[in-house]
Amino acid sequence: MSTQTATSLQAEVNRLRLQLESLQAKDGSEPINVGDYLLARLEQLKVTKMFGVPGDFNLGFLDLVEDHPSIDWVGNCNELNAAYAADGYARVKEHSIGVVLTTFGVGELSAINGIAGAFSEMVPVLHIAGVPSISQQKTKPMLHHTLGDGRYDAYIKAAENFSISTAILTDKATAATEIDRVLTDCITRARPVYLTLPTNLVYEKISSERLKIPLSRLPPPNDPDTESFVLDEVVKLVKDAADDVVILVDACAIRHDVRAEVNELITKTGYPVFSAPMGKTAVSENYERYGGIYVGSISHPDIKEQVESAKLILSIGCLKSDFNTGNFTYSIPTARTVELHSDHTKVQFAAYQGIGMKELLPLLTARLERSAASNVTIPDFSAAVPNEADDVISQAWFWPKMGTFFKPKDVIIAETGTSSFGILDIPLPEGSVFVSQILWGSIGWTIGSTLGAAFAAQDVGLNRTILFIGDGSLQLTVQELSSMLRHKLKPIIFVLNNSGYTIERFLHGKHRKYNDIANWKWTSLLSVLGDQDGTLSKSYTVNNKEELSALLQDATFAKADKIQLVEVMMPMHDAPRALVQQAELSGKTNAYVAI
Repeated sequence: MSTQTATSLQAEVNRLRLQLESLQAKDGSEPINVGDYLLARLEQLKVTKMFGVPGDFNLGFLDLVEDHPSIDWVGNCNELNAAYAADGYARVKEHSIGVVLTTFGVGELSAINGIAGAFSEMVPVLHIAGVPSISQQKTKPMLHHTLGDGRYDAYIKAAENFSISTAILTDKATAATEIDRVLTDCITRARPVYLTLPTNLVYEKISSERLKIPLSRLPPPNDPDTESFVLDEVVKLVKDAADDVVILVDACAIRHDVRAEVNELITKTGYPVFSAPMGKTAVSENYERYGGIYVGSISHPDIKEQVESAKLILSIGCLKSDFNTGNFTYSIPTARTVELHSDHTKVQFAAYQGIGMKELLPLLTARLERSAASNVTIPDFSAAVPNEADDVISQAWFWPKMGTFFKPKDVIIAETGTSSFGILDIPLPEGSVFVSQILWGSIGWTIGSTLGAAFAAQDVGLNRTILFIGDGSLQLTVQELSSMLRHKLKPIIFVLNNSGYTIERFLHGKHRKYNDIANWKWTSLLSVLGDQDGTLSKSYTVNNKEELSALLQDATFAKADKIQLVEVMMPMHDAPRALVQQAELSGKTNAYVAI
């Protein structure tokens, strides 16, 4: 019996044990209150930080959080930033989840954009909403934070649209079962879940017996007969392709925990491997058979040619959004594609529901041999710093130059727009983690996400946390810099000062005033937001190539022993190659037509 099969069987046994536990009471277990039961489960899932904002319907639970020995409360400046932080934490700390706590109504609605982004991009986040007591929910008085019309379920209905699972706690008898159910959904389906915690249930005593049974993060096992058939079909296609096969890795390979399985596949077969933008760093970008980023028609020509000319594409965890596919310009016919997903597999035109890649990938690897494809030359994924005549910090020069600054195990975060497009073609070092929000694309997301990512990086032993964000995006969520200072985190923040919303300028309104912003004194932000005596931070402005080059070569700066902000002066109407091309494609499909 394979290790993978044995693990899956044990996970199924644990599921059945939990179901049985729901149907029978056991004596002798130590009683525990509902709030501490929830925290115990989070501790088992390796959660060390909880994000959010205090409110009168969650304060009693917050007492338990603050007194917990291993879960720290991270007070945020607002709930939106807290949700962003929980998202960033979960992306970097794989095999765990992000947690955000809000109060009823006003707090949870403020967080919902951040939760929606996590849903869109498949990030496991638990949203706990502290809500009024069960008796108040039944009698429906005109409480503060309500809509004044008795609709206590309005916020639940809103949350259901952005959660893969919800648990509305109403009774201590079912509280543990409901908590376990939504947490299991969160970790197995890699999406947000929503849990209401009424004030009167927080300290109610329940059995702790279920805590002895760990929650399983493995998906349900594949049907053996269907799985065997699918394997045969895929292997036949590989043979028919005469090993002219390319592997394309995307975001869900990260979200659904198949990095190890993918690495085994690519190293055993030797097939050329590429990634989509959302899958950047899913595979080591130093691997000898890695060819770079495929993004449809805006890919580099040599990458485009090799991917699109292959006789078979093994696509692992793909998310075919517009910005992830070059505005849907993949030139890969369905007849030449096998797609492996967390809960289904597509072989050409046929879809096999319930056949997930976690179990399928090791079996497929075992059936394939190292092929002649291992001798095929693949594009050299590198980025030389161009020799430009002037000293202006151009986009074409800036990103390759930054590539020389990165170190192994850095966490590199790129804001939607200029940064997320500019960094795509830059190889990142071994063990580094790339974080971006290409599908949801909520500008300002990276500030909160950087807070969560920096905490997660500490937990898992990663190196520096480095953020690239535009001046326009930073103005949306700037308050969370104060949380970084308060918790003595040490990210390096590059603020690209190009006087407004560059991506919007290239999409529409290049010279319109609505894409302009007020210029701030960026290098004073950290002192205003918490570093009053100047001991916790350092800020810089670099106006040209010479100044930026000197800063990047400074050993003290590179050491990142305090939070640092670098204002980078860049031309207003300059943009990365990929962004310009994406904007042109988007402009054609989203053209405004005068009536």
